[in-house]
Amino acid sequence: MILTQPLDNRRSTLIHVLNDDCLLRIFSLYRPALLDEDEVVDVRILQGGEWGRERWWCKLVHICRRWRYLILQSATHLGLCLVCTYGTPVADMLAHSPRLPLVIDTVDNFRDISAEDEERITFALQHSDRVRRIRLRMPVPNLQKLILAMDKEFPMLEYLYIAPPTKHNTTVTLPQAFRAQQLRQLILINFATPIGSPLIATAPDLVTLTLDYIHPPAHFSPHELIAQLSFMPRLETLGVTFHSPGQDSALETQLSETPITQHVTLPHLRWFAFGGKNVFLEALLPHITTPLLKRLQVIFFNQLLFSVPCLLQFMRSAEHLRFSSLSISFLGAVVVVRAFPHEGAKVDAFYMHVNCQHLDWQVECVAQIFDTLGSEFSSVGRLSLQFEERESPLEGDNDVDPTEWRMLLGTFSNVETLLVEDGLINDLSLALRGDGGEPPLDLLPQLKELIYSARGDADDAFTSFIRARQDAGHSVSLVRR
Repeated sequence: MILTQPLDNRRSTLIHVLNDDCLLRIFSLYRPALLDEDEVVDVRILQGGEWGRERWWCKLVHICRRWRYLILQSATHLGLCLVCTYGTPVADMLAHSPRLPLVIDTVDNFRDISAEDEERITFALQHSDRVRRIRLRMPVPNLQKLILAMDKEFPMLEYLYIAPPTKHNTTVTLPQAFRAQQLRQLILINFATPIGSPLIATAPDLVTLTLDYIHPPAHFSPHELIAQLSFMPRLETLGVTFHSPGQDSALETQLSETPITQHVTLPHLRWFAFGGKNVFLEALLPHITTPLLKRLQVIFFNQLLFSVPCLLQFMRSAEHLRFSSLSISFLGAVVVVRAFPHEGAKVDAFYMHVNCQHLDWQVECVAQIFDTLGSEFSSVGRLSLQFEERESPLEGDNDVDPTEWRMLLGTFSNVETLLVEDGLINDLSLALRGDGGEPPLDLLPQLKELIYSARGDADDAFTSFIRARQDAGHSVSLVRR
C-alpha cells in the first residue's frame, strides 16, 4: 500500500471528514457536567456545582473557522453562556462576544471581592435580560450594593444563590421590584424573613426553595409558609432553618390568634429540611402532604422537652422513607442522627441534629425523640454509636443514666449488628448489664453481632452480656476492631 500523504497529516484531517451533525454530537459529549458523579445531594449541589466549567467551548471556537461558526450557530443547543467572575473584564467581554446568556459567579471562600470586581458584576447585572444564573457570597456591604442593582425584572433568571458570610449578623433583604418568573432554584442564607418577598410570590415554577438562617423567627409563622407553598406545586426541595430559636410563647400566641386552616400538597417534594424549635415544626407538618418524600432533615435547638407526634405522623405518610442502618454521633455540643435507606447508600434518608452540650443530655434528648419515632425505625438492622472525645469534658458530662441508654436502645428491636466506638464502651456495658447485674434479655432481641473499637483494655466489657445471651440460646458474636 502506497501512502499518498504523511501519516501525521492524514490523522490531522480525519476529524474534518465528519459532518456538522457528528461534530455537534461530539461537542455535546465534550461539554462537562457541572456536578461530579459522587456529588449527589449535598451543599455543593444546592450551590450549583462548578460554574467555571461553563467556559468549556471557549478554546474550541479558536480551533478553526468552521468550528467557530458551528458552535456559535448552535449556542442554544450546546447551552453556551458567558461566565462573569473574579477578574473577568466584563465590559470588554460583552462588547466582543456573541449575545449569550450570562452566569454571575462569586462564591470563592478564599477570595475577597475587589472594588473592580464589584463594578464588573454590577455592570453584568445591568444586562438583566441576559442573566441566567447568579451566585453571590461576599461581605454584607459589598452584597448590599449588588442587590440594589437587582431591583428590576430578570426574565431569564433560573438560579439564584445569595449568602452573606455567617460571621456577619446583619440581615439582608431582597429589593421589592426584583422579579424572575423563570426562577427554578432559590437559595437565600442570612436573610430577613424572605418568604413574603414579591420574588417568591411571582416565581410559580420553583423546584428548589432553601431559606437558611432566616430571622427573626418571631415574625414568621407556619401559616405564612403554608400560604406561600400553595403557589409552588413543582417544589422538589424545600429547606427552612432559623437563625435563632425565638420564643415558643410568641409562636403559640400567633397560632392561637390565627389558627392554620389551609392544607397544601407538594406532589413532587423529595427533600424537606427544617431547623428551629419543634413547636414550629409540629404546627407546620399536619398541614403538608408530601407523597414522594425520600429525604427528611431536622435540626432542633436545645430545649428541655421534645414532643414530636406530628413528626411521627408526617413520616408515616411518606411511603418512600426507608431505613436499613442508622448512626448516632455524639459530637461535642451536638448529637447527630443519620439513617440510610440501604447498605452502601451515600445519602442519608433521615438526618437529625440536636444542639446540646452534655453527653447525658444528648442521650436523653435522642431517647425522648426516638421514644415517639421508634416505630418508623423498626426496619433498622445496623446501629452505630459514635463518639468524639472532648478536649475539656464538661462537669458531669459522663454521668449518663444507664436507664436512658436502655430507653434509647429499646427503640431498635430488629437491630442485628451494633457498633460501639471507644468512649462509649463503659456506658454501653453498664446499660447492657442491667440494674441488678442481670442483662435485660428483652433489649436488642435480634442482636447477632456486637462490634466495638477500643484503644485500651476493654476485652471483658461485654462479657456478662454475651454470656447471658448464650445461656438464653441467643448467641451474639463479639468483635473488636
